[in-house]
Amino acid sequence: MTFYMSAIILTELMMIAMTLHVLHYSGFTREQKAWYVLTFAAVMLCSAAEFAVHCGRYDVKFAIPLTILTVLQFSTAPLLGVLFSGALGLPGQKKIAIWFFAANFVAETVAAPFGWVFSFGDGGYSRGKLFLIYEAFYFVSLVYLIVSMVRVGRKFRNRDTRTIAMILVILVAGIVPMTVFKLNITYIAIAIGASLCYIYYNDLVQQDIQAELVAKQAAISRMQSHIITGLASLIENRDVETGEHVLRTGIFVEMLTRDAIKDGIYRDQLNEQFVSKMTTLAPMHDIGKIVVSDKILRKPGRLTPEEYEQMKKHAAVGGDVIREVLEGVTNDDYLSFASDIATYHHERWDGKGYPKGLEGEQIPLAARIMAIADVFDALVSQRCYKEPFSFDESVKIIEEGAGTQFDPNLVGVFLRHRSEFR
Repeated sequence: MTFYMSAIILTELMMIAMTLHVLHYSGFTREQKAWYVLTFAAVMLCSAAEFAVHCGRYDVKFAIPLTILTVLQFSTAPLLGVLFSGALGLPGQKKIAIWFFAANFVAETVAAPFGWVFSFGDGGYSRGKLFLIYEAFYFVSLVYLIVSMVRVGRKFRNRDTRTIAMILVILVAGIVPMTVFKLNITYIAIAIGASLCYIYYNDLVQQDIQAELVAKQAAISRMQSHIITGLASLIENRDVETGEHVLRTGIFVEMLTRDAIKDGIYRDQLNEQFVSKMTTLAPMHDIGKIVVSDKILRKPGRLTPEEYEQMKKHAAVGGDVIREVLEGVTNDDYLSFASDIATYHHERWDGKGYPKGLEGEQIPLAARIMAIADVFDALVSQRCYKEPFSFDESVKIIEEGAGTQFDPNLVGVFLRHRSEFR
């Protein structure tokens, strides 16, 4: 068997494989699958006709069947550009395909009895004097395909012009030998071109799907931020100090978290994603105060034991509020992260905090970071019940709380970078 015959067989196998893939691919509509199956079937038909004509076993008694087969082949081959265009998703290709096939079929049928385009004689297949008719149809089909690929690319956010160029080169590389040197390797090039068109279109679709997912995720993130900001504003409308407090603590937790990353603390947990969540969700740490009465929130003096017990409820309530408000709006990871900050930021390293009495690393890391930022801002800020402490006094109190109230590792980070918090 010659190399050419082997290539034709491989072409057929390639198209069968592509057809099976299309039929089992869930990302296409029924119409898209139909276009691709027609495209690959057309390539298979033309390749099979090439094999029948040039297999080297010609017998003159088969001249009429081979003539009919070749008419069908020459009518179908220029149609491939239109079939490709339909497979690439361009609308209105059905009518164009019908007219294109009809024009080719009529021209080839009229020319066949006179041998104008091709003929089968005693010596087998030979080209006619008007073989240029077939080449012209082929050229129009090629141009149509390239224009269609450019049009399809413009419909998408992304377009790989290099792939378009490569398909063009491959198709030209198959057509030129046929028209100039009479080497019948056109359908090998067409098969490769069909496969690349398939890959090209899939790539465009997948890139757009990815871009759409990214855009949707960004929209969800913006919505989350608006919700978080809105919830924090509820607090600010009731207690100006608390409203300003959530803004400052948001800055402090970002600095402390980034400093911990620089110092190599908790490397297994801290990363840029953690920083992003910490910065975004920290303003919600006091959201539970919406259930605390104005009388307690704005009391100018120290709270009574009963009032303090009421104030302490904001931690547990905060976690519940966050879960109720953000359920279904954000993913479970964000939900748990925000809830942990609100619920556990008053826990102590020595286990004497509230609401659960957790100790050490039982306390979520986000809550331990929040605890330092929360207390430090309370110390340096003026409140209705106290005057602000100086920066040095506040730093000293944080330092004294290491290992009792606060995570000693995080206090170490705070102390090493204290100048940033001034």
